[in-house]
Amino acid sequence: MTQATQHSGGCHCGKVRYEVNLDLGQPVLSCNCSICGKTGAVLAFVPKSEFRLTGGDDHLTDYQFASKRIHHLFCDACGIRSFARGVGPDGTEMVAVNVRCLDDVDVDKLSVNKYDGKSA
Repeated sequence: MTQATQHSGGCHCGKVRYEVNLDLGQPVLSCNCSICGKTGAVLAFVPKSEFRLTGGDDHLTDYQFASKRIHHLFCDACGIRSFARGVGPDGTEMVAVNVRCLDDVDVDKLSVNKYDGKSA
């Protein structure tokens, strides 16, 4: 059994930066919905309390579509969507971290579950 560890991440240009505590020993999610499929996001979900934005709040632009339940946040300078905010099924505030945007994490070494978001 693995444990949550702290990781740093952010956008391509470095204006948006964050720290997150998550367990990358657990499977991450590859979704084929209209936005994840086009951006190549691979996601890990954490409670809001495990995520800390350390820079770039003033560079985040919010994009919502369909049910408008998820705030897809992207850097207004480089366009990278390194995380999103939303609410889990139980009402808990959650953050979906794009693990491709974490520093020094090789996605090919992670266990990835596929999710059919196109059909959901």
